[in-house]
Amino acid sequence: MPAATPTRRRLHALFEASVVLKGLFAAGELVSGVAIWLIHADWVLRMAQMLTRAELSEDPADMVAGWALGLARGFSIETQHFWALYLIGHGALKLAVVAGLLAGIGWAYPASVLVLAGFILWQLEHFWVTGSVAMLALSVFDLVVIWLVLQELKSLKAARRG
Repeated sequence: MPAATPTRRRLHALFEASVVLKGLFAAGELVSGVAIWLIHADWVLRMAQMLTRAELSEDPADMVAGWALGLARGFSIETQHFWALYLIGHGALKLAVVAGLLAGIGWAYPASVLVLAGFILWQLEHFWVTGSVAMLALSVFDLVVIWLVLQELKSLKAARRG
């Protein structure tokens, strides 16, 4: 089997780093989803009121404190359940794919491309509706990860042939 080129080695290192980063984000999403599921909407409002009380007493027009309080007031049970289920599902699915990629399991490569492509579509739809730059940034990162996964798959196939 021919030795890997420096470019291939760098791409492999980038692939591994991006997959580990995806795994860390996925674990954070899973933990966040469980936390959101367990908290009560009234607790969120009480915490926001407590945290913004001093700032709003000094400056009733404070934009950040007003924004935080507005978000807490809009935190309904439907919002709570949507975000909890989204984060739990998103995190668990990504963790499964990441585990497969890190273990070098063949199905994980096409599965990760499909999963990330699906997330990109949802994120772009969310971006177009809300204008959330975070969704656009996540989509760009996911595109880079897809490219790295495809490069890694190509390299693995070449190594098997060689």
